Amino acid sequence: MADVFEYLEWRGDVPFSADPFNEVDNLVLAELAYANFDGILDNSFRKISLKTADKRFFETHSRDDVTAESNHIERCPLLMDGMLTGARFGGTKLTKYIDVVNADADMQIAAVTFLLDDGSAYVAFRGTDSTVVGWKEDFNMSYMPVTEGQQSAVRYLNEVGARIDRPLRVGGHSKGGNFAVFASAFCDKAVQERIIEVYTNDGPGFRKEVMARDEYKQILPKVISIVPDTSIIGMLLTSGAKHRIVESSAKGIGQHDGLTWKIERNRFVSAEQSVIGSFISNSQRDWLSKIDDDSREMFVNTVFSVFEATGAGTFGEIEKNKLRSAERMLNTIKDIPKEQRKELLNIVGELVQSGTQMAKNHLL
Repeated sequence: MADVFEYLEWRGDVPFSADPFNEVDNLVLAELAYANFDGILDNSFRKISLKTADKRFFETHSRDDVTAESNHIERCPLLMDGMLTGARFGGTKLTKYIDVVNADADMQIAAVTFLLDDGSAYVAFRGTDSTVVGWKEDFNMSYMPVTEGQQSAVRYLNEVGARIDRPLRVGGHSKGGNFAVFASAFCDKAVQERIIEVYTNDGPGFRKEVMARDEYKQILPKVISIVPDTSIIGMLLTSGAKHRIVESSAKGIGQHDGLTWKIERNRFVSAEQSVIGSFISNSQRDWLSKIDDDSREMFVNTVFSVFEATGAGTFGEIEKNKLRSAERMLNTIKDIPKEQRKELLNIVGELVQSGTQMAKNHLL
């Protein structure tokens, strides 16, 4: 069994004409969307080759430093090296890169479009990065029918569809998978008709009112949802799509890293949902069913007000300045009104209670 890097090494010389686009190819491109192409690509439709993107990226980034990273978000640019060794991805071109973080709108979105040698385009939405804003938008999905990021994803896909006359695949990892499904459901009809497949790689689902809309029901048959056996992020809310459950070399939340998913030839290794995975998804569903939207909103805003009080833009900055961050966070907690603190504790208590009950159900 292999991982994504080994897949590129062993199968990267097989052109799409001999082996059509598959689920692993999807993950390669969804993960590469995490690469920071600032200064290399812009939001125009100017095209550059994958070889040029790789060269320019590593002119300003140390390949040794990137290789030493344990975080899959930081390591994903290394995928370009493997992609360039064979005919499968060697001729890939990149275009239309956006990377926007808007704290006022609680929005983080990044996307890039890959033009493949099989004549198709893969529109890739980046998942949640390390920004506090990015993570807050994920939590906002629990009480907001539509987020600013999702609306921006629709606009991006419409722009790509209007300018690039190719069959389209749309995908992403984590929140990027959610954006891919949402954008594909609510884009212009002429664009949607050219979509072949939509991939959500361990991406969260949607609220019921989104899933009830005709546009969503129309795209659902094209949605391919891939989750590891102990999925946590991919089990947030629901999508209505049947999950393709795959094996990972990691444990727990570490399975969210798509670079740990096991591959055999041109497919992921199938698995059954683990006992822990079932416990987590049922606990989350039970907890959310007991919390109304106002309480969810209060919970999210209160929790993230504590993080935002540090003045840090990313969780990495919070970690780097632990003492200063901790002091500011504690001061913020003390300033939260008594009633709000009580409500916060009640919500946390519901989560603990749901988890405890689910644990009993699994054990008895």
